[in-house]
Amino acid sequence: MSELKRTPLYPVYQELGAKTVDFGGFEMPVQFSGIIAEHEAVRTAAGLFDVSHMGEFDVKGPDARKFLQRLVTNDINRLEPGMAMYSPMTYENGGTVDDLLVYCFAPDWFMTVVNASNIDKDFAWMQAAMIPNEQVTLINRSAEISLIALQGPRSESILQQLVSFDLSEIAFYRFQTSKIGDANVVLSRTGYTGEDGFELYVANEYAIELWQSLLKIGKSVGLVPCGLGARDTLRLEAKLPLYGHELTESISPLEAGLGMFVKLDADTFIGRDALREQKATGVTRKVVGFKMIDKAIPRAEYTVLSEDKEIGFVTSGTMSPTLKEAIGIALVEADHATAGTRFFVDVRGKKLQAEVVKTPFYRRPKA
Repeated sequence: MSELKRTPLYPVYQELGAKTVDFGGFEMPVQFSGIIAEHEAVRTAAGLFDVSHMGEFDVKGPDARKFLQRLVTNDINRLEPGMAMYSPMTYENGGTVDDLLVYCFAPDWFMTVVNASNIDKDFAWMQAAMIPNEQVTLINRSAEISLIALQGPRSESILQQLVSFDLSEIAFYRFQTSKIGDANVVLSRTGYTGEDGFELYVANEYAIELWQSLLKIGKSVGLVPCGLGARDTLRLEAKLPLYGHELTESISPLEAGLGMFVKLDADTFIGRDALREQKATGVTRKVVGFKMIDKAIPRAEYTVLSEDKEIGFVTSGTMSPTLKEAIGIALVEADHATAGTRFFVDVRGKKLQAEVVKTPFYRRPKA
């Protein structure tokens, strides 16, 4: 077994007594004070996450925009400096390579943020997609950049104390670069929790200082360090996909319900023809949210049945700390995907009843 990688914030885990697990080849904190307590802090106050295991690639050059447009399903041509965009990236057959964020720093400078377990695969895929004489440079900066996520309704007021400009001017999926102490920090109004918040990109050598500054400022208003356990329950309540679960090489973005991020009329991208055909004929499987009627917690890979017929499988499931109900996401045959439809989940050999519901399970209150 190869040794697990560690982020620059690993010493903080030891200091705070975090429980760590293997996640994407990294030794990451699954919890600090407890998953439920951390989850509730993000919903009511704020939580601080180390997500430095994520990968960052610079894409630069006169043909950078054209190159990215060929790789992702969303319309990169809509991006202007200071804007970020979510997009799947697909294979020729429409299956998903990964889902990522694309940041536009300048007309010839973009940054993509990819999932930790896919860093090497994605970089190789993007390199292979290069065309001879295309003026584009691809640089893997994953080992240089730390990423800290500050999430929750009090995030803005906490971060505001470290910057000189008005953070309310940064809209959702917009970003700005600012000095915090000696560090240049990219402040992005994005996140993976269903709450307002920011993702902060900073050079490794400043990561611990930034983390500690945020915790010191936020402690009095309920900011707590959070692990990947709460990150997963939070994203599941918001029905945000996790690669390897709701998106895989055999699950397309259309099957996953991400059609709004698939611009079939945009410039040609890898997988467009397959996805066009899938949309024209109609997807045969759909990712749906469901809640358990019988008492049980659904888990990934549990079989979903209609009577005795297998119709799909659970992709993610948990006991929702906010709703106090067992909820899940499943990939099922399309004719079983309508809200109100009931099916069974095979929980360790027992057929237990569940019902398809409208999602997201949780939507944050409007300000």
